Amino acid sequence: MNKIIMSKAWKIAPVVLLGISLAACGSAGGSKDGAASKGSNYPNKTLTLVAPSGAGGGWDMTARTISKVLSETKITSKAITVENKPGGGGAVFMAEYATKDTKDNYKLFVSSPPILINNLKKEGNSPYGYQDTTPLAQLTKDYGAIAVAANSKYNDLKSLLEDLKANPTNFTVAGGSAPGSMDHLVSILPAFKYGIDPKSVKYVSYDGGGEALTALLGGNADVLGTDASSLDQYLKAGKIKVLAVAAPERLGGTLKDVPTMKEQGVDAEFLIWRGIFGPKEMSEDAKAYWEDALKKMTESKEWASEMSANNWQSDYKNAANFKGFLVEQEKQLQEMLTALGMQK
Repeated sequence: MNKIIMSKAWKIAPVVLLGISLAACGSAGGSKDGAASKGSNYPNKTLTLVAPSGAGGGWDMTARTISKVLSETKITSKAITVENKPGGGGAVFMAEYATKDTKDNYKLFVSSPPILINNLKKEGNSPYGYQDTTPLAQLTKDYGAIAVAANSKYNDLKSLLEDLKANPTNFTVAGGSAPGSMDHLVSILPAFKYGIDPKSVKYVSYDGGGEALTALLGGNADVLGTDASSLDQYLKAGKIKVLAVAAPERLGGTLKDVPTMKEQGVDAEFLIWRGIFGPKEMSEDAKAYWEDALKKMTESKEWASEMSANNWQSDYKNAANFKGFLVEQEKQLQEMLTALGMQK
């Protein structure tokens, strides 16, 4: 009897041992579908968030706001360093990021429509676009705006466009990104819709909205085309006049009295989103971490407070929805650039 029992025991033992061995391997290696992220130690060092422009513009403000809120809410325990990398309306940074930082989970960046425009336009274009990144989330929406210095004789969009139509060479229009870029499109869109040849409008590009505003205030430009939210502090300080916003309806806060372009007889709108991106070959655990962190951030009261303070509108889209939106907006921008003769 003992021999029979021992024999059965030895037959069972290898099966038990095999089960223990497989369990141990599973625990050590992790799985590919969620369990691995639970065992991940990401992030375990300082993170970098890049604003591909100079200080003072929309990208810079967005990056610093993200860093501030994530720190205040303690959603991430690691420090987030904001770096400014200006040049070509984001194209210079993208050339480096898409070729050298494809696997750097610790370097993210903020962007907006220029990541699409730079890849679509004919002049000064970039071979790299959102397809060379991992879109993580759309965070806000904004609209284009046209501004002049406080001492300008213009108080409404239509009078400016009338004079621009009569003699376009008398005006210099400034923007914080390269020709054919978002600021350029914002600047010339009302002129185009008003029957002015967009090629006749003299556009001067600067590295970031901060430099473009300085040019306007210093008398080196007559008009500025940019995103509405970045004008808030200058409007409050009485340094500029905002003639129009390219929104479907008037905005709130400091800009509540600024009429839309449509109100002034110019059928033009320009939606500006801002979002955050990671490297093309971002690891699954890093991507999952940021999807969770960014969703929590946009649901926090600290984020809501920053939205109000900056005259921004929160408009969160997760990674999948954001990527789908980018596909659609790319088609729209291609049509706009084609109409302006600026397509690749």
